[in-house]
Order: sequence, then C-alpha cells, then structure tokens
Amino acid sequence: KFEENNELDLSFGVKNLSRFRANIFVQRGAVAAAIRTIPFKIKTFQELGLPEIVSDLCKKPRGLILVTGPTGSGKSTTLASMIDKINSERQEHLITIEDPIEYLHPHKKCLVNQREVNADTKSFKDALKYILRQDPDVVLIGEMRDLETIEAALTIAETGHLTFATLHTNSCAQTMNRIIDVFPPHQQSQVRAQLSFVLEGVMSQQLIPKIGGGRVLALEIMIPNTAIRALIRDDKIHQVYSIMQTGQSKFGMQTLNQNLYELYVKKLISYDDCIGRSSNVDELVQMLGRSGLASAQVTPKEYR
Repeated sequence: KFEENNELDLSFGVKNLSRFRANIFVQRGAVAAAIRTIPFKIKTFQELGLPEIVSDLCKKPRGLILVTGPTGSGKSTTLASMIDKINSERQEHLITIEDPIEYLHPHKKCLVNQREVNADTKSFKDALKYILRQDPDVVLIGEMRDLETIEAALTIAETGHLTFATLHTNSCAQTMNRIIDVFPPHQQSQVRAQLSFVLEGVMSQQLIPKIGGGRVLALEIMIPNTAIRALIRDDKIHQVYSIMQTGQSKFGMQTLNQNLYELYVKKLISYDDCIGRSSNVDELVQMLGRSGLASAQVTPKEYR
C-alpha cells in the first residue's frame, strides 16, 4: 500500500516497551516517518485530570458523545480512558472502528471487538453499514470524516446505542456547526432535530505546557440540557455559549475560558499560555482582571 500511495498510517507494538503510531511518507525521494508513542497502560481519569461529569457520561445507556480538538490534543487518550472505564464497570458488547487501532482494550466486563480500517474492514463506511447487525451496545468511531460517517453515527446513537466519536474542531459550538454544515441545506433542519435528540455531551480539549514540565489538559464541556437542545433544533447554536457559562455548578458544563482561568489560578499554566490558548481573549482577561490576576504588561490585542 505504501508503494502505491507513498503514504501510510499504521500502529504497531514492541513487547515490553510500548505501542507506536507512525505515519510514513516520502520527501525528496527518500522515505521519512513521524512516530509517536502510545503507552500500553491506559491512564485513569484522575491521571488525565478529567472532571467527574465525564464519569457520568460513561454511564449513559445511549446517545452520542463527541471528543474534539486539534491533532495531538489527546483525544485518543481521553477516549481510551472512557472506553476502559466502561469496560471495567459495565457488561456490554463494545465495538471500535479505528484507523489505525491505537490503544488495545482487553476483555474485562465487556466483550470488546476492535476493527482496523484497511486490515479488518475496507473503510469506515463499510464497517458502519453492517455494525447494527453485530449487536453492539457501545460503539467507538475513530473519526467522523465525512457525511456518510456522521450520518451513520447519528443513526447508531438514535437507535439506542452509546456512540463515541472524534472531530477536529476547537469548540463545542464549532463541533455542532460542523456536523450540521456537512449536510446539504434541505437536510439540515432534520439533522438539527436528530442531533438535538441524540447528543449527550461534547468535550473539546487542548494540551497546554505545564509549569515545571509535562502537559495539562484544558477542557471545554457541553452537556445538552432542555434549553440547549431547543437552541440546536431552532438553529441558534451561537446562543449555546451563554448557557455553558452559567451551567457549571448544576450541569457540569464549563467553557474553555473557565477551565483556563482555573488552571492559571492553580499555577499549573503560565499567563502567556492561558491567554494564548483562549478563543475569547477579552472575556478571559476580564475574568482574570476581576480577580486581580490579569497581567498589566499584556493586553488582549497582542493575542488576536
């Protein structure tokens, strides 16, 4: 396959060392590769810094849960931890479709079947076409890449299965808009209604350099309540953010700014990283200013 395409994405393991994900490509006529490690041991919620609401999402009997963020933001690690929690606590049939398989899940309380695109199935589309005949309770879709995959994920969730998937989006609002905008205009009203019914949670994450070394997780979480479901249905997703701002204590929601603020107060991240990772710098500077934490040397304009 590499000789055909000059591109190859794969994962492999070295016994007693680690698993690896590699992308092999050609540059200037020579073969090159980018390789990253995937530890055999799946990290716990506590090790990752995931809040309690994420544990609640893993207890849902059905619905769609999305983990989003840019490449290298730890989406696969977060999802692996969530799947491992379900595997440890629930008796279910769990099927994953990945390209490639990264974390390996042994059978614990769940029966786990992991399928790799181009090895166990030809494509996401083919795997999802027949997945309901395989009687799953929980489904993990490695990435929702196109209309067919997104449509299948919505249908699987709508038919009573707990469905996990990833997207390369940077906020909860952007995630919902991306899903809807993939469809042609005449279908979007129906998709908004479907999404408002099946969506159970969106987690949009980043990894930020930690003071003293390492990285720390910054997380935006949206848990659809009645008001948010109505806004999705009525094509008013731009109003969801204001509900997230006030839904922290009651629903477990948090905006990225609220989490960045918390990480900075705990002295886990620097001021520059705190401000630089925000998509709404003015709001974050105001939040820091009200607490007397904003730097007098840096203005929001420098980060726009």
